[in-house]
Amino acid sequence: MSTPTPFPTSGQAPRPPDAPDFDAIKQRQQAIWASGDFAVIGVTLQIMGESLAEAADIRANEKVLDIAAGNGNATLAAARRFAKVTSTDYVPALLEKGRRRAEAEGLQVDFREADAENLPFPDASFDVAMSTVGVMFAPNHARCASEMLRVVRDGGRIALANWTPEGFVGQLFKVIGAHVPPPAGVKSPALWGTESYLAELFGDRAANIQVTRKLFNFRYASPQHFLQVFRDFYGPTCKAFAALDPAGQQALEKDILAVLDRCNIAGPSSLVVPGEYLEVVITKRSG
Repeated sequence: MSTPTPFPTSGQAPRPPDAPDFDAIKQRQQAIWASGDFAVIGVTLQIMGESLAEAADIRANEKVLDIAAGNGNATLAAARRFAKVTSTDYVPALLEKGRRRAEAEGLQVDFREADAENLPFPDASFDVAMSTVGVMFAPNHARCASEMLRVVRDGGRIALANWTPEGFVGQLFKVIGAHVPPPAGVKSPALWGTESYLAELFGDRAANIQVTRKLFNFRYASPQHFLQVFRDFYGPTCKAFAALDPAGQQALEKDILAVLDRCNIAGPSSLVVPGEYLEVVITKRSG
């Protein structure tokens, strides 16, 4: 990817020689998420944003930040509850999709291009920071957790929806990673879907971490329909297929269809695949 991140990284410690180049990795990821049209997938996940807004107990006039918002599922859920919402992502096209959705509903939302690892907001600016299967994909996990804690006030909440490693999406990414390996040295996004890792990330700065295992049902006409939609519109799948030769593409298609067949609970007439995720509400410790 060629475009730099839009916010400076001054003040961060120099990168050790053996550490991953998170900026370069992030630029590649930005290109991945800008490919296809994630909004086609994103709108089907709206129920996750609504559920997370309820779990976080979003209230009218609270200041809410949606991080890695995509096309705005959690953004809209919070705005529907009359919160004062700032919606952020590093893919401008996705922010524009979210803006159009908000305008269609007459919702007031501040849309800002922003990097989850370098949020352009002062300390303690928000009552709540949210992310639905978004921030988990940023490469520098510790930096993202630190930034969320920084911009949320003492006693405020961080609300996350994260795919689990053993769930359907975790399995899907393992399959893709077996054909197109992820960047060296980068931890799996699916770690955010484990309670122990969340405790490690947020540590003693969290007064409380509430975790609920939930299911989102992917509903498509057939395994082939799911594959075609994700191949055309979901950046990671789109880019994975583009990186392979015809034989590699055929092998990846076969393996994805095998996962879909194994996880489908609808029988041969349709596709319903439960995708497990963690619904997380972290209360920031005061002081």
